Amino acid sequence: MANMTESPALPSVTGSAWRGVRYFCTVRAGGVSTGPYASMNLGRRTQDDSAHVLENRRRLRAEVPAEPFWLNQVHGVQVADADREGETLAADASVTSAPGRVLAIMTADCLPVVIADVQGRTVGVAHAGWRGLAEGVLEQTLSRLQAKVDGDAQWQAWVGPGISQPHFEVGADVYEAFVGRDSRTGVFFAPRAADKKWLADLPGLARHRLQAAGVARVELSGCCTYGEPERFFSYRRRPDSGRMVTVAWLTGK
Repeated sequence: MANMTESPALPSVTGSAWRGVRYFCTVRAGGVSTGPYASMNLGRRTQDDSAHVLENRRRLRAEVPAEPFWLNQVHGVQVADADREGETLAADASVTSAPGRVLAIMTADCLPVVIADVQGRTVGVAHAGWRGLAEGVLEQTLSRLQAKVDGDAQWQAWVGPGISQPHFEVGADVYEAFVGRDSRTGVFFAPRAADKKWLADLPGLARHRLQAAGVARVELSGCCTYGEPERFFSYRRRPDSGRMVTVAWLTGK
């Protein structure tokens, strides 16, 4: 389960302590935005006052060791290497092995996923909506991380706040995107016979994919962005919603 923390001072959600890695997901509290974006909206693509977003980002920056490595997220599987100068920013995941380099992913129902080796030598973050998850964004992120460490490594992951199964109604396209590739994923879909739709367990699907790829330790936050409106933004609950940010970095210790 996720832990609410005041360290960093900005209200946030995090998971278990990892050797050599810090990570957290912001919540709605702690910012200056108003209306549907109240208060810690960090998304520049929203209709929020740009001055408010900049102030919110300034507050985030004060709690991390460097300016975050921001991405232009496109619901794909591209993984950017934050250690390579001039690397593309049109991606839905990023990786680093440089201490103090801050990775960032924005979400508002999709899953933010942090992956690291247990020795704290490399870390990655991924934006996993159903499309990216089905197409392999987590596996691609893990592959890029594996290329950064020598020898065998053990892996761990934290699946942050996202929409939960009771609120995530999907159609046949989403069902087939998973079950058509892997029949074992059928257990993560609860059928609604009346309208031929399903309720999809997105965090469960993420854990299944991670474990199948070789990530032995997977922790789910247990937080639902749709069902906890006071704590989280949710695009499905309100399209003119703000965005949370999940950040992660290596401490070098």
